[in-house]
Amino acid sequence: MTERPVDVPLRSRTPEADVGTGRVAPAQPTPAAQVARQAVDSARALAEPAIRAAVDSLPAVLRHASGYHFGWWDRHGIPAVHAHTGKALRPALVLLAAQAVGGAPAPALPAAVAVELAHNFSLIHDDVMDGDETRRHRPTVWKEFGVAQAILVGDALLALAFDTLGLLSGPADSRVAGPTRARLAQKMLSGAVGDLLHGQGEDLAFESRDDVTTAECLAMARRKTGALIECATGLGALLGGGTAEQVARLRGFGADLGLAFQITDDLLGIWGDPAITGKPVYSDLRSRKKSLPVVVALRSGVPAARPLLDAYAKEDELKEAELERLADAVDAAGGRQWCVAQASELISRALDRLHDDPPLARTLELTALARLLTQRDR
Repeated sequence: MTERPVDVPLRSRTPEADVGTGRVAPAQPTPAAQVARQAVDSARALAEPAIRAAVDSLPAVLRHASGYHFGWWDRHGIPAVHAHTGKALRPALVLLAAQAVGGAPAPALPAAVAVELAHNFSLIHDDVMDGDETRRHRPTVWKEFGVAQAILVGDALLALAFDTLGLLSGPADSRVAGPTRARLAQKMLSGAVGDLLHGQGEDLAFESRDDVTTAECLAMARRKTGALIECATGLGALLGGGTAEQVARLRGFGADLGLAFQITDDLLGIWGDPAITGKPVYSDLRSRKKSLPVVVALRSGVPAARPLLDAYAKEDELKEAELERLADAVDAAGGRQWCVAQASELISRALDRLHDDPPLARTLELTALARLLTQRDR
C-alpha cells in the first residue's frame, strides 16, 4: 500500500541551507559555525567540571566505566591524550535558553549537567540494545566492560541526573522560589525521560513489524530524541526566570529542533562517513533498522523500493555490496530527499519561534547551534 508521507504540518518556507545530507562539512567553518562552536565550548567549560564531580561520586567500578564512556581515560584508567568527549550540545542549549530569557547561566548549570547525564544514560543503553560496538571512534561501554556493567553504568548516570537537579536552591528571581523551581525542573526531566523510554520501546517494537508507518516513526523520533532536547531548552528558560510564554516558546523550539536532529541522525546512519561519525557506513541498514529514510522508502509503493522490501523480509547477513544497493534503493524511493526536506522545514519552524515577538536574547547563538545540530558531520 502506498502511503503519502506528509505527517508534519509545516509552514512553507525556502530552506536557508542544506540539512542532514551526511556530507562532510567544509574545511573552513562559516561564521555561524564559529559562533555555534564558541557557544558549545563555553558550555563544555562550565559543565564538564561539574559532570566530572558527579561521576567522581560514584562507586569506583561504576566511576571507571563512566569515565571511559565520557572519554576521560581508557579502559585501564589511563588519562586520554586526545579525549573523544561528547559534543556538549544539550548543555549549550540549556545555558543559552537561560540567557535567552534574561537570566544568567549559573542558576541553570545543574540542569545543563543533569540533561547531559541523562543523555549519556540513553547512549549507553542504546548501544546495548542496538548492539553497536563503536561510539566516538572507540569500543562502546558494553563492548569493553560487558552488557551487565553497561546497564548499571547507564542507570547510575540517570540517578546522578536527578540528584544533580535536586541541588537547585535559591530563587532565579522573585517569581519562582527555589523548592518550587526544583520540583518543576525534576518533573520536566522525568517527563522527558519517560518519553525517551517510550520512544526507545517503540523503536525496538518496530524491529518485529513490517507495517510501520511514517507517522508512527515520526512520533517515535519525537519521543526518543526530541523530548530531551525540548527538556533542555525548557529547563534553561525555567531556571533563567522565564515567563510561562517564554518557557513554552523555547520548549517548542527544542521540540522541533530535536526531531530535526533525529532525522539528521537517521540520514547519517546510512550515508555518514565512518571516519567522521565513528560508526560503520550503512550501519542502520546492516542492522535492518526501520529509521525514517527506510520507512519512507518502504511505504512509498514505488518499484525502486523492492530491493529494500526483500532485504528487510530476510534475516541473512547483508554483504557490503548489498548494503550499497539498499542505500541506493532508499535514495531512489525518495527516503533521503523527504528526510532532508522535513529537517529543513522543522528548522525553519524552530527558528520562527525564536524570532516571534516579544524578542528573546541570544538568538544568534541559538540559531547557529540549531544549524550545527542539523548540518553536523558527526
